Amino acid sequence: MKKIILLGIFIFAIVFIIRLFCGIYIHDEFAEKHFFIKHRPSLKWTFYSPIGMSDNKIEELSEENQIEQKYFNEFVRDQGLSR
Repeated sequence: MKKIILLGIFIFAIVFIIRLFCGIYIHDEFAEKHFFIKHRPSLKWTFYSPIGMSDNKIEELSEENQIEQKYFNEFVRDQGLSR
C-alpha cells in the first residue's frame, strides 16, 4: 500500500514539475503550436500574442490582453522563440 502511495506522489510531482517548466506557445505569424521549456517556473501553460503581427501598440489593448502580451514577450519573444 505504501508503494502505491509513493508511486502516486512521485507521478504527481513529475507532472507538476513538467507543468511548471514547460509550455506551449502559439506562433504569432503562422498560428502553429510549439512546445518549449520556460526560463522560470510558471503555472501558465499556453502563451499567445494578442497583437500578433499587426501594427497595434500594447497600450491600445485591453488590460487582460496587455497582461497576456507581457507574458508572451517574457516567455517567448525575449527568449528568442517565435521569430
